[in-house]
Amino acid sequence: MEAKDFATKQEITWCPGCPNVGINQQVREVLAELVNEGKIKAKDIAVSAGIGCHAKNYDYLNVNAFYGLHGRTLPVALGIKMANPELTVIGIGGDGDTYAEGIGHFVQNCRHNADITMFVHDNQNFALTTGQSTPTSEKGFKGFSTPSGEEESPMNPMSVALASGATFVARTFALDLAHLKETIRKAIEHKGFSFIEVLMPCLIFHNNMAYLRKNIYKVEGNDAGDFKKAMDLALEWDYSYEKDQKIPIGLFYQIKKATFEDQWAHLGKPCYQIERRVDWKKLSEEFK
Repeated sequence: MEAKDFATKQEITWCPGCPNVGINQQVREVLAELVNEGKIKAKDIAVSAGIGCHAKNYDYLNVNAFYGLHGRTLPVALGIKMANPELTVIGIGGDGDTYAEGIGHFVQNCRHNADITMFVHDNQNFALTTGQSTPTSEKGFKGFSTPSGEEESPMNPMSVALASGATFVARTFALDLAHLKETIRKAIEHKGFSFIEVLMPCLIFHNNMAYLRKNIYKVEGNDAGDFKKAMDLALEWDYSYEKDQKIPIGLFYQIKKATFEDQWAHLGKPCYQIERRVDWKKLSEEFK
């Protein structure tokens, strides 16, 4: 297979130059490589998406997919995995989608450790609805919901993922395509809950490109099994722009741990393969 085989004929409606285009391309390239290497099957790829600019990947990826409600990417992904553990399940969310309405699902899925890969496209604003503040927007951010400037400090999703039990935690940069592709591949190959934060400028409503290019550096040679060091990396940047802070990208943390589906005997095979014989007449009698 080739990356183009995972493309659709839908018109691309992202803004010209949007980093989402590059993210989509790298996802397609990784999927094609993994299929050609026999590590996954194209028919067994299932994607869930929320609501936002990130979710247009649903339209542009030629795979089995489900458009969920805002903030509900992960419960849909978990449901897909529970229904058929054989599938390669990928969730795609945005910072507003995942860390606002979806924060409870994010924390619980880190804890569950189902074999799901979750990409969060973090541009620190609700871009699809023209630039409102999200949980990772920096203090002072001015948008339609905060015309006088955001008064609260941003949350740190990397530290939240680590504290909540995710077994793969990484950060990458949408404009470093080689690093992005490598990180996506590692995440999909990991058995367990994989979380990738993809830092990306929103060219229209939050263009932080200059700051990111200046301050991002690649983590190399770190012990990815060291939780304390991973947390230290996560806390190096507080998602603000008040002072020059270095922003690490790379694999922060990765460990092996029993997955959600491995711990539940009834998830041993897809639900559609389990024979069920329900005596509906007897069952209905209980409710008369």
